[in-house]
Formats: sequence, C-alpha cells, structure tokens
Amino acid sequence: MVKVYAIAVLYKGMNSATILKSAYELQSFSYFQRKSVQEFMTFVSKTIVERTQLASRQSVKEGEYMCQVYVRADKLAGVLITDHEYPNRVAHTLITKTLDEFSAVVPASSWATAEECTVDFSMLPQHLAKYQNPKEADALTKIQSELDETKIILHDTIKAVLERGEKLDDLVEKSDSLTMHSKLFYKTARKTNSCCNF
Repeated sequence: MVKVYAIAVLYKGMNSATILKSAYELQSFSYFQRKSVQEFMTFVSKTIVERTQLASRQSVKEGEYMCQVYVRADKLAGVLITDHEYPNRVAHTLITKTLDEFSAVVPASSWATAEECTVDFSMLPQHLAKYQNPKEADALTKIQSELDETKIILHDTIKAVLERGEKLDDLVEKSDSLTMHSKLFYKTARKTNSCCNF
C-alpha cells in the first residue's frame, strides 16, 4: 500500500529554509521512533529545499523514501515524503495545489519572518489524510497542465543533491536542528542498512 509520510510548506531564504507549516503521518513507526523520524524528515526537507533552485522541481530517492520538492519563483517551497510507489506526478500536483492554497491564505509579506507555530493554515493534515490514496488526486492531475511543461529532476539519493564533497553524515553531525537521539537513530539505521549492501 502506498504511503505519504510528510507534507511541508517552507520558505527558501538566502542561506537556509524555514518550515512554515508541516504535517506528519508516522503511525507505521514505533512510538519511540516517531520523534526522531519526524526530526530527520524535517532536516531532510530543509536540506533539499536549500539545495533546489528557484522555479524547479526535484524527486530525490533516499533509502525506502521518495522526497518530492518544488521551489516556486517566489521562494515558497513544498516537500512531500512518500514511499517509492506513490506516483511522482500525483505528488508534484499535490505540492502545487498545497502551495497555491497556502499563498492564497497566508500573505507573502509574512513568509520570510513567520514561524510554524504562528502560521494559520490548517489544510495540511487534511491533505495528508485525503491523498494517502493517489487515486483521490486523479481529478487534481487532470487540471494540472503546468506540471506537464515542467521537467522533474530525479536523483537516486540525497547525496546527489548535496554540494560537491558534502556528505549527509557530516551534515547530520553538524546540525543543530537534530537532537542527539535523532543523530543516534540515523547512525544506527545507517549501520543496520549497510549490512545488506553488496
């Protein structure tokens, strides 16, 4: 069964990205892992938005997850984290719809200084629940002509999005936004998954 784990709206600043609103569906993770998984998804969302050029889209494959990102020319960005089976086109259509709704409700003049707790946009949890089934977005994809004209760049891992010489391990280690518990969770997961590579 296809799965959507997270949806987020961000603002791409000069040197960093700020989460304006986010929603997560982490019931498939154990209770004790959820906080770490959410922190890591937030971290990855910010990192990918920071590394995506204005007015472009990317799909980044990382382990068992797909991170879809769209950064508009006005610096408003959307990220959707799903499993591999969720259709890329539907994901990008959902991101576009979400950003259009967000910009209609939240004034652009507040994006650069807003904090997630102060932004009044309650649609994300509803989108997260409704679009768990990509067929719900069929009507949405029919009216989405802009996406057909936009090239989506597909990367196999987050490493391809990072600057040359940068490593995800180093970014995780340097990050102030991840707790020690989340960093340990990342290292343990990395070690566990490395035993299966040939």
